[in-house]
Amino acid sequence: PADYLAEWKWDGVRVQASAESGTRRLYSRSGEDISAAFPDLVEALDFDGTLDGELLVRHPSGGTAPFADLQQRLNRKTVTAAQRARYPAFLRAYDLLFAGGRDLRGETLAARRGALEDFVARLDPARFDLSPLVAFAAWEELDALRSAPPDPVIEGLMLKHRDSAYLPGRPKGPWLKWKRDPHVIDAVLLYAQRGHGKRSGYYSDYTFGVWTEAGELVPVGKAYFGFTDAELAEIDRYVRGNTTERFGPVRAVRAEPGHGLVLEVAFEGLNRSTRHKSGVAMRFPRISRLRWDKTPAEADRLETLEAMLASE
Repeated sequence: PADYLAEWKWDGVRVQASAESGTRRLYSRSGEDISAAFPDLVEALDFDGTLDGELLVRHPSGGTAPFADLQQRLNRKTVTAAQRARYPAFLRAYDLLFAGGRDLRGETLAARRGALEDFVARLDPARFDLSPLVAFAAWEELDALRSAPPDPVIEGLMLKHRDSAYLPGRPKGPWLKWKRDPHVIDAVLLYAQRGHGKRSGYYSDYTFGVWTEAGELVPVGKAYFGFTDAELAEIDRYVRGNTTERFGPVRAVRAEPGHGLVLEVAFEGLNRSTRHKSGVAMRFPRISRLRWDKTPAEADRLETLEAMLASE
């Protein structure tokens, strides 16, 4: 443990903020220039250097807003004054790559961290803060912290070797991602769609739902599952044998309290959604198991997801 620094992994968008010779830019992980969508943050890049960090939105309480609020600012060519005021962007700094024309990437993480702390201390605190280190003496202690983080906008932990240089991309070895355990619910298969490529002959993409208090199934997500060939053939036969309607490549599947297919679904989090009748949408859902042993009546209810959302 003494060889590593641990810090929280925040649920935002990883970015690099660069300012040099009067040119200020904000770049996504893929290298896309997203400066136009975040002029409030770009205006605050009043320094000479490059920061690595997490793009987030400030909550009215002063804390960190959920990812759903950040989504209101993403993928926009322009942003209104009202959007800037309602969803103020800020950067939570992880690392310092350049400062005053000096390249720090080859220095140790411990050295860069010290320079980062001094660098961020001189910036506007409304637009920049420092991702705090997580103190721990044993892996078991860190695991307990990972399982119950202090903020719902935390996805997990990052472990970084103290002597590591800054490497582009997603380095393995000196930097390790340790995410929170996913949420898991039981949902009911509602629709199936033909897959792509090798899966094009099978119904392998699934929309699933949960029960409302009124006893109605409403969709909450869509995912595919890396079934074995035998499992894929089995569920494909089930879909074809229980089709109630067809919409092009999509089939509606019989789903009643006593008859249907229950899917165990794992997901990273929830957002409010106006596109879904349920009012919620899952983040990064994946089907973890087929529950042939359960009836749809045993599947989860929408109020369970609403309670999860309220706690985030």
